[in-house]
Amino acid sequence: MNTAPRAIHHLNCGTMCPRGARMLAGEGGLLATTRLVCHCLLLEGAEGLVLIDTGFGLDDVRKPQQLGRAFTAAIRPQLDAAETAVSRVRELGFQPGDVRHIVTTHLDLDHAGGLPDFPDAEVHLLGLELQTAMRPGWRERQRYIAAHWAHGPHWVEHDVDGEQWYGFDSVRILPGSDGEILRIPLPGHTLGHTGVAVRQPDGWLLHCGDAYFHHGEVQTPPHCPPGLSAFQALNQVDGAVRRENRERLRELAQRHGDDVELICSHDASYLAAGR
Repeated sequence: MNTAPRAIHHLNCGTMCPRGARMLAGEGGLLATTRLVCHCLLLEGAEGLVLIDTGFGLDDVRKPQQLGRAFTAAIRPQLDAAETAVSRVRELGFQPGDVRHIVTTHLDLDHAGGLPDFPDAEVHLLGLELQTAMRPGWRERQRYIAAHWAHGPHWVEHDVDGEQWYGFDSVRILPGSDGEILRIPLPGHTLGHTGVAVRQPDGWLLHCGDAYFHHGEVQTPPHCPPGLSAFQALNQVDGAVRRENRERLRELAQRHGDDVELICSHDASYLAAGR
């Protein structure tokens, strides 16, 4: 039977405060800071907890230099141990070992930094994303941090199997679980980037990862602050595919907004609404 998780918790597992609020948020001063988040989800199920993305981890807090000088200078992560996923899990009354599965949208440093804090969890991802992260080209070397998987995670690779979800390819992640969780390939930001769809009692919640950065991109008509548009273009591996998938998400929101709720990783307004 297809059911929803017992509970879905919306977590901020990393705050970033880059300068350029007017360009990045559409309001504020040119040199003022704005607030971006690492929006993760924690799902409660009968067989344990499922974490969708991890944000930054404790090792990132202890050793911020491993994130790279360019990233820390430009994005200005605040790196608070209290915001890490493992601290959020404990805050909710659970233990790190209760997290049985981690589902990553992709392995960028601000999405996979918490993997070492859950060494016993199975880590689910598209095989293409894992292959790229393990053998990064020159463009990928700054986005993937080998220290985040130096502990030897229990990788579980998934491939597209032809199942459809609202016109998108999908992969059922935990077929035997009591909560229905689907992986939705949304390449462009990275080659193996995906969204994660979670059934709710009244429909679906689709975590789109970095398929888009601002809520206005999936509204009709779409809009996005110019700084965020430039940042996405700078970090994409396939711009045409990324824009095509973003348009498909906008159409999904327009046609099925009553059934499917969309969120992305870094727009703080979604986190506020989710809580």
